[in-house]
Amino acid sequence: MEPSVFLTHLAFAASIFCVSTAVTFFMCRVVRVMDIPTERSSHTRPVPKSGGLAVLIAFVIGSLAIYLVARYARIEDRYFWSFFLCGVLLAIVSLIDDITQTSFHLKVLTQVLCILVMLGGGVVLTRLSLPGAGETDLGWIGYPLTALWLLGLVNAYNFMDGLDGLAGGVAVIAGIFLCALAFRQSSWFVYLTSYVLIASVAGFLVFNFPPARIFMGDVGSAFLGFIFAGLAVIGAQVDVGRLSFYIVPLLLFHFIFDTFFTFIRRLINRQPVHLAHRTHLYQLLNRTGFSHAAVSLYYWALTAVQGIAAFVLVALEPGKRAYVFVPFLIYYSLYAWWVLRRARAHGLLDP
Repeated sequence: MEPSVFLTHLAFAASIFCVSTAVTFFMCRVVRVMDIPTERSSHTRPVPKSGGLAVLIAFVIGSLAIYLVARYARIEDRYFWSFFLCGVLLAIVSLIDDITQTSFHLKVLTQVLCILVMLGGGVVLTRLSLPGAGETDLGWIGYPLTALWLLGLVNAYNFMDGLDGLAGGVAVIAGIFLCALAFRQSSWFVYLTSYVLIASVAGFLVFNFPPARIFMGDVGSAFLGFIFAGLAVIGAQVDVGRLSFYIVPLLLFHFIFDTFFTFIRRLINRQPVHLAHRTHLYQLLNRTGFSHAAVSLYYWALTAVQGIAAFVLVALEPGKRAYVFVPFLIYYSLYAWWVLRRARAHGLLDP
């Protein structure tokens, strides 16, 4: 990349960062949508929420700029608009939920609608690298697999937004690695969109790092989950660089593992899986004595390690890429055992 182009991209990102910072500051001072603490909260005082609106506004501005100006960082209109409009719709419904506490079923219905639009727009996994088999045509299985991926990551990211700076910091770090990998493989749409995502979240994170002056809210967390999930499919299927689909799942594997592990554990214990609770691994770690900052920084560090592993992943033959998840699966299984043991010792779980 020529230095002039790099400087242009840097100035572009800086402008998006400034928009996000300004809107977040305005949300802190003027728009008083408050998160009132309850017995399930990890904070003890009312804090403004829905700061994710700043992420949304900055991302919309940056994405439209890419669509209108960029020459190489483009995908077909049907892919772009299904991805862009569904992300905005999901964020708006999540914002309404932040304000009015709408029903769980309405949120799920919106997510399903967005997924159907994405599938109808052609954003579907058609090929996947499988262990021992390499690149494999998925056929009709690609549709339910894509739907499950989108639905799962949207909710996983939402569930993991429970401590100051956790979801925002992970988004910035994961975005940096995704941006670098996309640049390396000439996946220009994912590269510039990641650029916008990093700047949008970083501006908000200025006010969200512990102790947070504003929370992201569902408008931010559900939106980020959808954007990451969509970029994984777009990068693998329709962007020019054809990124490995496994990159995003690896970058966010700690979020995916925590959510899946907690979901299965609550099912086994016959506890409602759709209601708010404080028994995710990161929440239990916090409740056993680790501060918001300590837990968030730990998950940030894990994101960075997973980002380094993503570079290893793309260097492997397609049939061997899934094996990169194995050491992380072992580590997180041991981590879950340790956290649960610690939580029981603190009387936070049934013996």
